[in-house]
Amino acid sequence: MFQFDWPWVFAALPLPVAVYFFSPRANREEMALKVPFFQQIDSLYQQSKNRALQSQLLNIILLALIWLLLVAAAARPQWMGEAVTLPSSGRDLLLAVDISGSMKTADMVVQNQQIPRVLVVKYVVSDFIKRRESDRIGLILFGTQAYLQAPLTFDKPSVEQLLQEAQLGFAGEKTAIGDAVGLAIKRLRDRPDSQRVLILLTDGANTAGEVSPRQAADLAKQAGIKIYTIGMGANEMTVNRGFFNNFGRTINPSADLDEETLQYMADTTGGRFFRATNPEQLQEIYALLDQLEPIEQEGEVMRPVSSLFFWPLAAALLLSMSLPLPGLISSFAVKP
Repeated sequence: MFQFDWPWVFAALPLPVAVYFFSPRANREEMALKVPFFQQIDSLYQQSKNRALQSQLLNIILLALIWLLLVAAAARPQWMGEAVTLPSSGRDLLLAVDISGSMKTADMVVQNQQIPRVLVVKYVVSDFIKRRESDRIGLILFGTQAYLQAPLTFDKPSVEQLLQEAQLGFAGEKTAIGDAVGLAIKRLRDRPDSQRVLILLTDGANTAGEVSPRQAADLAKQAGIKIYTIGMGANEMTVNRGFFNNFGRTINPSADLDEETLQYMADTTGGRFFRATNPEQLQEIYALLDQLEPIEQEGEVMRPVSSLFFWPLAAALLLSMSLPLPGLISSFAVKP
């Protein structure tokens, strides 16, 4: 859509006419000369005067057009593009995912097959990332060490790709839950108060790091960061099946999970603790997180604007170059 940003500038269009009619007239004194062949000179003078009037009329038209183009350029012509909806200002959401050695435990049952915990986490969390359209997502991976794999960004495909490429053992075999929370505090403390959210997923207890999870939770509370904790792992798992023992031995693969500490972290910061013993529960938890931390639905609408003032300005310049200087002077001459 075409429009002028400053249409009131067109009020200056009559200015040259006002100057012409209201400026003081010049006094001109002419000398008279009496000659016997006045008839012939008058005939030549009339022809020359007609040509001058035609040229002057053309110059006036050109000058009027140049003035119109200059005023149009000053009025800031613009082309408004189609309306574009920008992502609304959602939350700054950090995902902390445990990639310690215990995440390779194959206690997640999918289609009667036992698969490692980390594969289920990658699938469910990737789907969660895709749904958070208006949020800035960051990714922290932790084992013995905690490190920022992806800073807060709107680039969801990159975060998802980095999660899929994460390998067990890259950060060590142990679990530094407190350090992961401490790293999240550093990244979220400068963000708006109502948008600081950390979702931490682990399958064990804190066995490494310089900060305990409870201390980290207290610091997170002071920084206004809400923590949702997820304890991952099945309650039962059959192992050691053999030729003489078809039933095997049943164990609790989540015996090391520190649910009490995870519950404390969530309660202290105003979040919630969830327990996921199978893939279905993990999906339900992340679906519930979508409801607890809803995405802003109404995005900001804007129209891209392209300035067009240089077109009438360039046209005025070209027309002024085509106007001869004597004609320009005579066109601006004061009235007799």
